[in-house]
Amino acid sequence: MKIISTVAELRAQPRPKGKRRVLVPTMGALHAGHLALIRLARKNAGAQGEVALSIFVNPLQFEPGADFSRYPRPALADEELCRKEGVDLIFRPAPGEMYFENRSTFVEETALSEPLCGASRPGHFRGVCTVVTKLFHLLTPDAAVFGEKDFQQLAIMRRMVRDLDFPVEIVAGPTVREPDGLALSSRNQYLSAEERAQAPIIRQALLEAAQSDETSARKMAAAVREKIESASLARIDYVEIVGTDDLRSRLTIEPDSLLAVAIFFGQTRLIDNILLR
Repeated sequence: MKIISTVAELRAQPRPKGKRRVLVPTMGALHAGHLALIRLARKNAGAQGEVALSIFVNPLQFEPGADFSRYPRPALADEELCRKEGVDLIFRPAPGEMYFENRSTFVEETALSEPLCGASRPGHFRGVCTVVTKLFHLLTPDAAVFGEKDFQQLAIMRRMVRDLDFPVEIVAGPTVREPDGLALSSRNQYLSAEERAQAPIIRQALLEAAQSDETSARKMAAAVREKIESASLARIDYVEIVGTDDLRSRLTIEPDSLLAVAIFFGQTRLIDNILLR
């Protein structure tokens, strides 16, 4: 397994001819959810292909006052997990390798990034699009794997690849969960014991909504809010029902509807979603 930390070293590496390269972009602090994405990347690359994983805590996607400085960076543990999973290449640059101090060029998607997390995290998806564009240019993957837990990010990546003609296939990985239903996230470790005990209410509320016969988006969202608010430590950022194609609010529950939520427990913001019918 090669570990590369500079752009110059990465560019000096010859790209194996005839080998399919699949990229798994991460911010590190790898957990079972990431490992599932790595395995999906290996399946997509094939036995003779190459799995590349990037580890970069991207400052551009953290809004002021967010948890950039305290975001976990367990480098050695991440390396060991990658070795066990058969990752071929890790690209782990420092911020100074990725961004000039006087940078003035960004990549921005302006439709799908407006609702949901984009409404409460201004500039976040501009940071995501910018760093992923750079990773695509530097690593030249044939495909890239993104998790469905962040459905909005997945949709934006698909739109960005389409609009900018990147020759990169976007592969979606199903959400991986704890036994009690909580979606795996590097931020789960920030939860106190009491917050962690209440956090599964998110998944419970999503499942109850998906299994109901409710056709009104407004009434379904209200029921989800009521369920989540029954957890004393939960603070709702948003509960929205949107179309999977445009991420715009729906009035009625249709086959292409997505129920998406963002919930705070203390300072920890958790997201999750479920497809409806």
